[in-house]
Amino acid sequence: MFMSLCALFLQTSCESKKEEKEEETKFLVTSPLEKDTLITKEYVSQIRAISHIELRALERGYLQKIYVDEGQFIRKGQLMFQIMPMLYQAEQQKAQAEANFAEIEFKNTKSLADSNVVSKNELALAKAKLDKAKAELGLATTHLGFTEIRAPFDGIMDHFQVRLGSLVDEGDLLTTLSDNSEMWVYFNVPEAEYLDYKADEAKGSMLNVNLRMANQKMFDYPGVVKTIEADFNNETGNIAFRATFPNPKKLLRHGETGNILVTVPLKNALLIPQKATFEVLEKKYVYVVDKDNVIRSREIKLAAELPHIFVVESGLKKDDKILLEGLRQVHENEKIHSTFVKPDSVISHLSLYAE
Repeated sequence: MFMSLCALFLQTSCESKKEEKEEETKFLVTSPLEKDTLITKEYVSQIRAISHIELRALERGYLQKIYVDEGQFIRKGQLMFQIMPMLYQAEQQKAQAEANFAEIEFKNTKSLADSNVVSKNELALAKAKLDKAKAELGLATTHLGFTEIRAPFDGIMDHFQVRLGSLVDEGDLLTTLSDNSEMWVYFNVPEAEYLDYKADEAKGSMLNVNLRMANQKMFDYPGVVKTIEADFNNETGNIAFRATFPNPKKLLRHGETGNILVTVPLKNALLIPQKATFEVLEKKYVYVVDKDNVIRSREIKLAAELPHIFVVESGLKKDDKILLEGLRQVHENEKIHSTFVKPDSVISHLSLYAE
């Protein structure tokens, strides 16, 4: 009786282990999900002010006054720097005196010419002398005006290149000024994507983009691509796009970096879980399960990457069955036992936010 019980126990244990082994050899398989979705393409970008200029001295002299500070918002026409004007004031006064003298001389000559005391040629010479004196006065006044450097537009001032009391020469850099009311953001686009964009543009749709800043936060305002450069870069095969962003809070500054995000709709995209793929020599593969439950590896090409999801460009059809889990436990041409899971159920459990 005891021996019979032991035999029954051993048989039951063996059957249990056999069932457990069979359970262990069952693998989950699924198919690609065909679905309209949105993908986001990302491009490294450079941020530039719509106007970013160098302010340089137009006259030589000592820097007498600085009326602004670094980083300050400057209004158009606001006085920023004053170069010592005494020399230029003296030149203007001299030119003014010569112009006054020439005008008196011209009036006297005209009076005599009207009385036929002097010839018309002498009157013409007096008029020419007056015109020359007025031109020299205008030139001296212009040089005097150059001793005051005023802002050509509203903008934010950069750091000083000179200090109070510095002797500056004509053309010396004083500072730079940036108009940050709008920002130009440049990013490079491959040729194929450029052609797709031009096709959409022909339909009347503008390319709207978003900006992720260096702190990984999204900029509050969307931008629009308004300009494309003329030529492709033959070395990279890319062409530069320029997106314009409003900047009412003056958060963006000239010289910043970020990433442009472009949302692109895809019709009838084939979606598969990332975990159903493996990589060999930087190429992506899946295990395809045939009608006899034999697995074979197949290379796929990707159109895009979403959170936990790959969008397949080529290599799979929607009716193909692929191994979902246990990729490290199987071998090429191995026959497996499988359980099919509907693709919409698989995808719904992943972090997919697409419509």
